[in-house]
Amino acid sequence: MSKSDKFYFDNFCETTVLARQAADYLVTCLENYDTCVISKMLEQMHIFEHSADKNKHEMNRALAKAFITPVDREDIDMLSNNLDDVIDKIEEILQKFYIYNIIEINTSAIEFAKKIVRACEILGELMCEFENYKKSKNIRNLIIKLNDVEEECDNLYLSSMRELSENNSDMLLIVSWREIFDCFEACADACEHVSECVGSVIMKNT
Repeated sequence: MSKSDKFYFDNFCETTVLARQAADYLVTCLENYDTCVISKMLEQMHIFEHSADKNKHEMNRALAKAFITPVDREDIDMLSNNLDDVIDKIEEILQKFYIYNIIEINTSAIEFAKKIVRACEILGELMCEFENYKKSKNIRNLIIKLNDVEEECDNLYLSSMRELSENNSDMLLIVSWREIFDCFEACADACEHVSECVGSVIMKNT
């Protein structure tokens, strides 16, 4: 593989590392939640998001100059944007805690955040395996694993929303937490969407 081709796959891997770091940090924030430092938490989270944006911009510049790419440039651009979307959604989750001035953490939120970590972990393995997609025997298994985690998130979303309605009478609190759980679910969907795109690219090129 040429150095120019390897750049694209390395960029994907680097972005998934940032996603995993952002997800890990989200868990840390929720397990040590303190409204007094939520602004500082957001600043740190934005560093991950900004670094991912830089990766995406580097990818865009490379694509603009490239004559030949290892797979269709549209597919590379799609994967780059979808990976960036994962980190955007992790940051958005934490932003919701700030926007709605959440005081106490719902334990389901921590469980959800840990599942996002697991999804990002699998995503990292998947994207670092992607450059060998023609020979890899593990990519399909990783796509299935990510789908399984997304289904776990679906189930957690349903149970968390039901529990929220059953155990609270404060409508503002209910609405706030519904928005937060919606963000968690959207983040899990974004992770799965990347894996679906990888599967689609592989089908086109094998």
